[in-house]
Amino acid sequence: MNYIKAVYDQVKHRNPNEPEFHQAVEEVLESLKPVFAKHPEFENAGLLERLCEPERQIFFRVPWVDDRGKVHVNRGFRIQFNSAIGPYKGGLRFHPSVYIGIIKFLGFEQIFKNSLTGIMMGGGKGGSDFDPKGKSDGEVMRFCQSFISELYRHIGHQTDVPAGDIGVGGREVGYMYGQWKKLTGQFNGVLTGKGLSFGGSLVRTEATGYGCVYFTQEMLKDRKTSFDGKTVVVSGSGNVAIYAHQKATQLGGKVVAMSDSNGFIYDPNGINLETVKQLKEVERKRISEYTKSHKGAQYQDGCAGIWKVKCDVALPCATQNELNEEAAAELVKNGCIAVAEGANMPSTPDAVKIFLKNKVSFGPGKAANAGGVATSGLEMAQDSQWMNWSFAETEEKLHKIMVNIHSSAKNAAEEYGTPGNLVNGANIAGFMKVAQAMMAQGIV
Repeated sequence: MNYIKAVYDQVKHRNPNEPEFHQAVEEVLESLKPVFAKHPEFENAGLLERLCEPERQIFFRVPWVDDRGKVHVNRGFRIQFNSAIGPYKGGLRFHPSVYIGIIKFLGFEQIFKNSLTGIMMGGGKGGSDFDPKGKSDGEVMRFCQSFISELYRHIGHQTDVPAGDIGVGGREVGYMYGQWKKLTGQFNGVLTGKGLSFGGSLVRTEATGYGCVYFTQEMLKDRKTSFDGKTVVVSGSGNVAIYAHQKATQLGGKVVAMSDSNGFIYDPNGINLETVKQLKEVERKRISEYTKSHKGAQYQDGCAGIWKVKCDVALPCATQNELNEEAAAELVKNGCIAVAEGANMPSTPDAVKIFLKNKVSFGPGKAANAGGVATSGLEMAQDSQWMNWSFAETEEKLHKIMVNIHSSAKNAAEEYGTPGNLVNGANIAGFMKVAQAMMAQGIV
């Protein structure tokens, strides 16, 4: 459609040198062609132009002092993308690769991901090019306090509720929450991913990994099968990957490969999760150390080789664009039947095309990895009620949300003429709720 092409061209023109953002927008807009053919009123209202332009972009400097007394200056970002269906919601990423294009890509994706959960949350994202790796607790604390000393004026439990992401875990959220509380004199659910002693939620740590596996379980059900007896490959060895491994194993799968930024391990007997957790969460060591205590395991430098491992199910849980066209072809050749994205946009567009062409069940990140933000939404609900739910109660709510997300994406794909294409289905289902809210609220 000419309208969709014109909007995409405008996005590229206004946002040069931001390929991740361009990629995310292009994927969504391509999926929406049948929607705009059916709803010309959306074009008349300039819906896509408004949707692709953030409501607010906040850039700021973050000065902090290291343990030697040296001053450093990093950049801070918060993109408040769309609030049509609720307060802005999305994580904070601390990593050297962070720049405005990454934050915009993540924030744009967050609009539709949050919509799919069924919880009233708009889309936002933020972060900094600060690298917490190798920093002392004191250095991380001073950075977080400086970061939130600027951001605090732009967030609130009914305005914008940040959470964690890459490089931002419970430690960082705790430091930021403490500084926010000191500056505002308030105690409420302005940040999620908090410690259990001050308003956090059970299952939040496990949520993204568990949710990804629950979504995959629904895709496997559509193929009249299950995780039982399936061989699984999980890229990454961080929070998402660890708990994707745990839940897939609980459901009867055998995880045989995991990775980190240096390379991957293969254990034909099934990777021992407790060893991985000890290495990555306690000792902060490279995953290659796994082979020292598991003689049948092998380690190989380079992350990309993990997709050559024969498997039934692949769960990319590391980072964006980690799975390319060549890797997708390798997975198809080796008989993989299902791929679900535990990370944000880990599969390149060409890889996705190969999966869809070869009838591999494919769960896009905005649907398959929505478990994290869904449980953040559940944390917000608990905070607003001044109460805590049990692990079992919270996990059951998460499970139902992921089943509903799959159902919504599947039904939308069928309604708009691309049955089985959950990429289109997730984009359309997430978009329609936001579009209807935007139309009802006028030109704002």
